[in-house]
Amino acid sequence: MIFTETKLKGAFIIDLDRKEDPRGFFARAFCQEEFRAHGLKALIAQANVAYNRKKGTIRGMHFQYPPAAETKLVRCTRGAILDIIVDLRPESATYLQHVAVELNEANQRALYVPERFAHGYQALRDETDTSYQVGEFYAPSAEGGLMYNEPRLGLNWPLPVSVVSDKDSKFQPLDQIEDELKRRMHKA
Repeated sequence: MIFTETKLKGAFIIDLDRKEDPRGFFARAFCQEEFRAHGLKALIAQANVAYNRKKGTIRGMHFQYPPAAETKLVRCTRGAILDIIVDLRPESATYLQHVAVELNEANQRALYVPERFAHGYQALRDETDTSYQVGEFYAPSAEGGLMYNEPRLGLNWPLPVSVVSDKDSKFQPLDQIEDELKRRMHKA
């Protein structure tokens, strides 16, 4: 695997190191030892998949508060997505900054999302599939979210928004939740 750290400390783009031959290629997509060598949490508590019928669909911006904060390893296995992560660590120099990465079936790239980050994406093609390996169990009591169009985040989605879940469309504006967000996301 080829690890490239983004401008957000601890967040990595992970490309496959393909070993090609006449059959095609083989590549390692996850290795605990390699993740640990880069200082990443190498635990997978859950593996999830998501299917998106229509391009323009947005999922996010989701996160879980500590002590159930999640790491995620996200990959697009069919179609394409623009994946965006936002640093929610109040002590970080990049607090509320984001990184956007296209993940698609051709590049087979993954994005490692650290704990205390918000995560979301937009499907760039119809019938897009994603897979997530998640480092913590889903905890409804710890979940939170930010609006995909929160003005303070300045997220640029490349397509008109076609579908957003009811839950995702009801997240509160950042100005209303920021005090709680900072308090609950602060590193202990």
